[in-house]
Amino acid sequence: ERGHGPYQPHEPGYGLYQPGYSPYDDQIPDPEPRMLAIQNAKAYLLKSSTTSGLNLYDHLANILTKILDEQPTNTADIIENISKDVKWAQFQKKMDTLRDEHAILPTFESAEKRKTLFLKANGEGDEELEEEIGETPLPNVMETAFYFEQAGIGLSKDESYHIFLALKKLISVQPIQTCRFWGKILGLEMNYIIAEVQYLEGAEEEETEEEEVIDEGEKRMGEVEDEDEEKEAEPPKSTYKPPPVIPKEENGTGANKYVYFVCNEPGKPWVKLPPVTPAQIVCARKIKKFFTGRLDAPIVSFPPFPGNEANYLRAQIARISAGTHICPIGFYQFAEEEGDEDEEGGGGRDAYEENPDFQPLSVVEMVESLSTWVHHVQSILKQGRCVWFNPLQKSEEEEEGEEEEEKDEEPDELQQETGPPLLTPLSEDEGIQNIPAWTAQPSTNLIPQYAVAILQSNRWPGAYAFASGMKFNNIYFGWGHKYSPENHTPALPLPVQAEYPSGPEITETRDPTVEEELAFKAAKEEALAAAEEEEDEEELEDDEEEEDD
Repeated sequence: ERGHGPYQPHEPGYGLYQPGYSPYDDQIPDPEPRMLAIQNAKAYLLKSSTTSGLNLYDHLANILTKILDEQPTNTADIIENISKDVKWAQFQKKMDTLRDEHAILPTFESAEKRKTLFLKANGEGDEELEEEIGETPLPNVMETAFYFEQAGIGLSKDESYHIFLALKKLISVQPIQTCRFWGKILGLEMNYIIAEVQYLEGAEEEETEEEEVIDEGEKRMGEVEDEDEEKEAEPPKSTYKPPPVIPKEENGTGANKYVYFVCNEPGKPWVKLPPVTPAQIVCARKIKKFFTGRLDAPIVSFPPFPGNEANYLRAQIARISAGTHICPIGFYQFAEEEGDEDEEGGGGRDAYEENPDFQPLSVVEMVESLSTWVHHVQSILKQGRCVWFNPLQKSEEEEEGEEEEEKDEEPDELQQETGPPLLTPLSEDEGIQNIPAWTAQPSTNLIPQYAVAILQSNRWPGAYAFASGMKFNNIYFGWGHKYSPENHTPALPLPVQAEYPSGPEITETRDPTVEEELAFKAAKEEALAAAEEEEDEEELEDDEEEEDD
């Protein structure tokens, strides 16, 4: 029985209550086992918890200290609450630091980003006074927002003013001749604020030279790769001829007449969009994708889009501008020097100027008839260009010395595409089923003498235009999608290529049977035996002839 007790030999309290080792004994013959047991018990109490990091020894010490300091009544009844209070006090400092940390709100972050818009550089005040006296490319965004606000269209005043300051910052950085707030395209994660600009003549030439240098470098790399491939064994060449690549229009012409800068929020850096290509416009007409707000996001679609979201955004901007940018009739007129340019590739006249003798129409006239509005941006052909390009023209010049048999019949089948000429009235626009292409209305019917003429595009929801006296403007707020009365259906893949026609020259031979193999071997052996007999006979004849000689 002496070997059994409340503690096992391997437990830390072993030895405290053994006979001869009682703490109440006045004389302890050997204190070492007792001290060892106390150290083991204390070590056990000092073990830290894996959850909270506390140990029971310190916790009990804190409880006793709290009880002795406060000396509450009925301590045995509230010992659990005291234990909870002591534990809470252990975490109070950490909770204080978490609560005292300043939470950065999204509004504070956006304010910090837009803070740079309100800062003036050194000497900027003098430049502003000079710009007020002379002409400035900075558009009056607040005035445009005021007119659109009459019809309940536009952004808040704060956002409009921030965009105003962001455009001012863009003009101070880039060599811009004209600038305009194009609109805002919505995205799933972030939105795009778009600025439409035209560079100064010298700056535009420098950019085109840089693009040409890049293209030349790519061509040289392609030539080096071709030379390396020629050195290797040439595989059989395919007879497939891909369709000719339609080149993009030059900067400052057609769909690339303007340059576009985008940013997600006012205060963030402006990013220049690349020029648009005909292939991107043609593919953008066949797909419908929501924007994410990230220019480097891939476009996963069918047909595959040749580029990322920046290219898709640029293609949609070109399509929206070509279909919705309008002005009052008579505001622009063709230049006299451009009168004889109808012969160029079916593009017609693509340049115009302001009419100094323009007389604005009344709001009632501009609302009642769509023929009082015209398109002042060139329409985009099915080819993806504003001016038609003959893809076989270059190939014909290169194949002058070749035989006539190698010429294809395609040049006779190609027909030159023609679109509506510039400054075409809106009354000629095709509607969508029973929906007209445009809806015109005054900004208010209560005070018609001060109303503004507002036009809304039904083909591109979110595109608006206003006209009031000598002033007009176009703007877009939407998702960048064209209206479709039916659900979008992706294009079907091409039909599966036909199998190669089977014939005797490519048909696999049938495996012979065992009987046929044995018969073939027997015939082969007979043929070999017959050939050997003939050789032996010939040798005998030769020997007999030699003996006779």
